[in-house]
Amino acid sequence: MDTAAFLEYLKNDPEYKDQIVHIQYIPARDARPGWLDKPLEHLLQDRLDRAGITTLYAHQAEAVNAVRQGNNVMVATPSASGKTLCYNIPVLNAMLESPTTRALYLFPTKALAQDQLRALTELAGKTINLPWECSTYDGDTPSEDRAAIRKRARIVLTNPDMLHISILPNHQSWDRFFRRLKYVVVDEAHVYRGVFGSHLACVLRRLRRVCNFYGSRPQFVFCSATIANPGEHAERLSGLPFKVIGDDGAPYGGKAFVFWNPPIIDEARSARRSANSEATYLFTGLVRQGVRTLTFAGTRKLTELIYVYSRDLLGQPLAEKIKPYRAGYLASDRREIERELFSGQLLGAVATNALELGIDIGDLDATVLTGYPGSIASTWQQAGRSGRRGERSLTFLVAQNNPLDQYFMNNPDFFFGKAFENALINWENENILKPHLLCAAWERQLEESDSSYFGDLLGPAVAEMEEEGRLRKVDDRWYIAPQLSYPAQDVNVRSASSQNYQVLDSSKGYDLLETIEEDHAFWQVHPGAIYLHQGESYFVRELDIEKHIAVVEPATVPYYTQTLEMTDIRVIQKMYDKECNGVCVSMGIVDVTNQVDGFKKKKHYTDEVVGEEVLDLPPMRFITQSLWFDLPQKAVDTIEKGKLDFHGGLHAAEHAAIAILPLFAMCDRNDIGGVSTPFHADTGRAQIFIYDGYPGGIGIAQKGYEIIDQLWAATLKAIEECPCHDGCPACIQSPKCGNNNEPLDKKAAVILLRGLLGVFQ
Repeated sequence: MDTAAFLEYLKNDPEYKDQIVHIQYIPARDARPGWLDKPLEHLLQDRLDRAGITTLYAHQAEAVNAVRQGNNVMVATPSASGKTLCYNIPVLNAMLESPTTRALYLFPTKALAQDQLRALTELAGKTINLPWECSTYDGDTPSEDRAAIRKRARIVLTNPDMLHISILPNHQSWDRFFRRLKYVVVDEAHVYRGVFGSHLACVLRRLRRVCNFYGSRPQFVFCSATIANPGEHAERLSGLPFKVIGDDGAPYGGKAFVFWNPPIIDEARSARRSANSEATYLFTGLVRQGVRTLTFAGTRKLTELIYVYSRDLLGQPLAEKIKPYRAGYLASDRREIERELFSGQLLGAVATNALELGIDIGDLDATVLTGYPGSIASTWQQAGRSGRRGERSLTFLVAQNNPLDQYFMNNPDFFFGKAFENALINWENENILKPHLLCAAWERQLEESDSSYFGDLLGPAVAEMEEEGRLRKVDDRWYIAPQLSYPAQDVNVRSASSQNYQVLDSSKGYDLLETIEEDHAFWQVHPGAIYLHQGESYFVRELDIEKHIAVVEPATVPYYTQTLEMTDIRVIQKMYDKECNGVCVSMGIVDVTNQVDGFKKKKHYTDEVVGEEVLDLPPMRFITQSLWFDLPQKAVDTIEKGKLDFHGGLHAAEHAAIAILPLFAMCDRNDIGGVSTPFHADTGRAQIFIYDGYPGGIGIAQKGYEIIDQLWAATLKAIEECPCHDGCPACIQSPKCGNNNEPLDKKAAVILLRGLLGVFQ
């Protein structure tokens, strides 16, 4: 597309208020070819020639060579670099060499598996694979087809959920497949971080254990967006050594990457126009110009909001050319939207990160990112959804009014010059490991030799579960207790919780609208919440906690809702500490109690608070990992002499540090929690805690502990650069603060952070 012309069009629009703060022009580049060490089977080479693939890119050839040499391979290159061929070529070639070869493909979503099935069958053709030899196997697979797939399929495309809950527990039905399994492909490996990644690491260890039982030791091929630790991440996920291939040889059409900061509408409070409104403005402007565009939003709620705003602004007939897309929709609805995007019937879509992944939705010219997605890797992955045909493209990062987004707006060089983050998992977390050990015991009795898969933690974990009566020991082997039936059904691999809430529409005979994970329910479907589904608003009339049901009814209201919460924290165990600039920083195990105690009603378009209500919900308690640090006495004395609010400074510094930590850890702000107090009973002094928001922890607080100096420096910079006088959402206010952002003292926070860094003016 002509990016310069569209940017000039925006600048000449009366609505333009100097929102463009930076444009990064990323140059085009030519392809770099690579060569295979030895020829492919002639049938496969013929299929590649027919598809117009006469030369492989350098990274594709290197990957194919490495796989054919017997290595486990991690390919970590940007979006649209042709990673699919890195595994499809060696797998198909091996199947031509040996018809008994089997392969298992894992994708994080069913939609991606369906999309890759189409690509695989097109490449293979009937000369290589008959249709029934390559099939998806997931929750949408008809029951009458499943037995045939288990017996006949040579390539099975599935997801971690199905592997965990259906395939591994019933491995006897897959014995022929497992005996011949040569390749396991794990695509979009960067998605498997945090809780999801920790669960997958346990599932892959169970898979290797089952394969070993049947006499196979498959090779693993991982593909990922660019991350800082691709080799380490692959090894942590699988427990095996990997060869990393990360030098992208694909051509690139170039991109104009625009940082767009909504204009200030209240100088005193440094309040900015809503990022949702700005994203709507850009999205509708692109659609009106006939530019095929994908707009990303960080949550299901924002996806629906931006879609509604855009639909109303565009009017007919253009409103029919856009649709929302997110998890929670019925599979048939998602497939239809994907087809309409691919065919060009739609000009645009508003989506969650469900479309961040490599689903082929055709050629897009522009992407609009509503707020920083939480990691640099995800930002580039979303931006990479436009310009996939090698032509110049356009991406907007629309800043939200929070410390992290504003930090990037003020420091674009930090974003474009920063290395990618580490993907973090913690599969050793006993809240994750122990349930998977029960699953493994169901699949086949546990033995001491299984420590080759589950490490030194196997012995203590098994001993604990034996004492709890969940395992029983017979002849140096551990069997699952008779009263435990099918443990896999009690483990949700995408969440720390195991149950979902059903959202029922009372206006349609209590039909199931969609499902929500248990650990999100109090935030999304609390009584009085406004819940959005496919652009329509629903009022949450009732939340039945015992039955895990939320009853909703259609509603037309001019606002949306946002929860408030209170948190208490107790130290269980200090694991270690260190001194930084004369300040003690600690890392350990804590007991967290969260209480969702109210919600705000915020007006559409302006985000103005139009009301608050109190909630009476039970507290949620969990054990996790946290860092905490003391405050320098010199800074405390300075605050006291200046008659500033010490508690307000603590509170402000805590809010800002939590918001900035995702700069360094591959996570979202909602993955982290914090508490600040002028006196904590367990330490006997003023303290700031920053903890992982998941039971057992997933490594975020640990990362913060390791780079605490950098975290303090970036937090100070974010607060000092904010133009507000007393503090605002762009620096020290938190959208989830249960104390309604009181007290806060921006000047005191600056003094504290300077003290932590050993810098006083």
